[in-house]
Amino acid sequence: MNRYKNSGGNSGVHAYEIGQDYIVVWFNAGGKSYTYSYGKAGRQHVENMKELAINGQGLNSYIMKNVAKMFD
Repeated sequence: MNRYKNSGGNSGVHAYEIGQDYIVVWFNAGGKSYTYSYGKAGRQHVENMKELAINGQGLNSYIMKNVAKMFD
């Protein structure tokens, strides 16, 4: 698990873990984790989320706008 940098300072994301075809995201609220995979969220969304996670900015917004209900 990697701690999310939260460059914007107001993200709901706490941490993440990147796999080959998935990303697991832990949110501040309740400490719950959600897995987004190629199979459910789609390859492009997962790859976009991986990039945002590594950069430490925009991941929470991306999830809310694009894949909020597409977790495994």
